[in-house]
Amino acid sequence: MTARRALRYNEERMGDAAMLDINDKAPDIPLEDENGKEVSLKNFRGKTVVLYFYPRADTPGCTIQGKSFTATKADFDEAGISVVGVSQDDVDSHKSFCNKFSFTIDLLADTNAELLKACGVGQSEYKVTMYWDRTSFVIDPSGVLRKVYEKVNPQGHERTLLEDIKQLKTE
Repeated sequence: MTARRALRYNEERMGDAAMLDINDKAPDIPLEDENGKEVSLKNFRGKTVVLYFYPRADTPGCTIQGKSFTATKADFDEAGISVVGVSQDDVDSHKSFCNKFSFTIDLLADTNAELLKACGVGQSEYKVTMYWDRTSFVIDPSGVLRKVYEKVNPQGHERTLLEDIKQLKTE
């Protein structure tokens, strides 16, 4: 067992999971999308997936990120990449967020933070409240993690992802 794996094992036993490693299998935890439909990563097998975690619906950075992914959805579709957002907000909050800004990407409600914790997404304090860190994962068509972006700046992140994924596909 590697030191990293041993550390993860000990952290998980204590209830504080470590971030997934490159080449780990992505957890397949079913969650409801903004329409109340159950979705899990197995629904995307055969496609590359950008799984992005964001702190909270209808906040400035999260709105920028959702608008950016919606504006570039055709580019992601053309490249065979699905984009899925996840936060701890509930289905109704996601539905309202999507409707307000005409998002065309799926947002999953992880109200119990099961997927957030399984992926090891960190938290940061802002004005005495803990928020999940803006984190993105690139998952290959077989469900294996290929790239992680932590504490993401939402400005231009979608372009970085597109370019990085194209590079990964050529390696």
